[in-house]
Formats: sequence, structure tokens, C-alpha cells
Amino acid sequence: MLILASKSKSRQDLLDAAGVEFKSIPSGIDEEAIRVEMRAAGQNSKQTSLRLATEKAMAVSKKHPKAFVIGADQILDMKGEWFSKPADLSMAHKNLKKLRNKTHLLVNGTAVVKNGKLIWFDNSVVKVTMRDFSDNFLDDYLAEAGEEVCYSVGAYYMEDLGAQLVKSFEGDYFSILGLPLLPLLECLRQCGELQK
Repeated sequence: MLILASKSKSRQDLLDAAGVEFKSIPSGIDEEAIRVEMRAAGQNSKQTSLRLATEKAMAVSKKHPKAFVIGADQILDMKGEWFSKPADLSMAHKNLKKLRNKTHLLVNGTAVVKNGKLIWFDNSVVKVTMRDFSDNFLDDYLAEAGEEVCYSVGAYYMEDLGAQLVKSFEGDYFSILGLPLLPLLECLRQCGELQK
């Protein structure tokens, strides 16, 4: 049995599209408390995203020890400033104005746990450069995209309208969407969860 310790629609869609059978069970951990703790300890976004991914997978693994559990987390890091999911469209507007015409990092931590043991992890980073979009474009984008953008740390989905905000990116496309899909699929094949 395979469990995704997340309610992320993007991550679920990635696994669905790849033909992977899984259940989605959110971990319920206090992500913000861990971020605060990690920042206070001087840890960077890579270390923090991996810790969060591992904690999510471990929390679900405690209740489902026989399952392979995927934990994932993504931090948007712009020169040391970490962005959280915007609370509302007003915050999304403010964040996107801050990201406009600049480059940021999407830092991904992914972990696979079984029976409380970490068996695989990935810590990928994608560099994303936003284009110099106009205020009118931003207003129209948020009006059309709606509240759903508040479920993304960057207030955009590359697989959707958010692609129009981006000038370029360097790195793994799937990691922008929240999972390093190809290495993860290889891990699942090695674990016997997927056919070789």
C-alpha cells in the first residue's frame, strides 16, 4: 500500500497521471512550528523542507506501518526570505508583486518512510524567474485563478494559468509541481510498489 501524506492537489494529480495507486492522508503536523524551530536553529530551506517531508511521512507511518508513505514539502526561498501559502488573495497579490521580475528558489524535500524508517529522500531545488508582468495582468490573473492560488507557496501553479507569470526556470519541472516524480517512481520500483 502507498500513501501520500499530503492533501496537495498538484501532488495527487502527478501521481494519478503517472498511473500510481495511492491513498491521500494528510499528516496533520504543525508545519509552522517546525519552520520556526528550524529557522531559530539556523537551518536553511533545504534542511527544513527535508525535515518537514520526513516528519509528515513519519506521522502517517505511525498509523499505517505496513504502507510506504510519501512525505513532501516545498519552500519558496527568495534570498533567504521564505514564503508561506498566502492566507488570502490580498496576500497572494502582495507576494506576487514581491516576486515579480525576480528569481526565487522552489526547495523541495521528499521522503519515503515505511514502518517508521526513512528509506529514501530527495532534496531538489528549482530556480524560477518571474517575468515583469503588469499590475493589470496580475489583477486579471488573480481574478481568474481565484482562491485556489492560496494553496501554493508561490500563489501560482505552473501547470495552469501561473505559467504566464514565469519567464524561465532551471531544474526539474515535476519538482516545481511539488514532487521529483521520476526519482520517486524509481524508488517505488526498487521498493516493489511499482512494476519494474
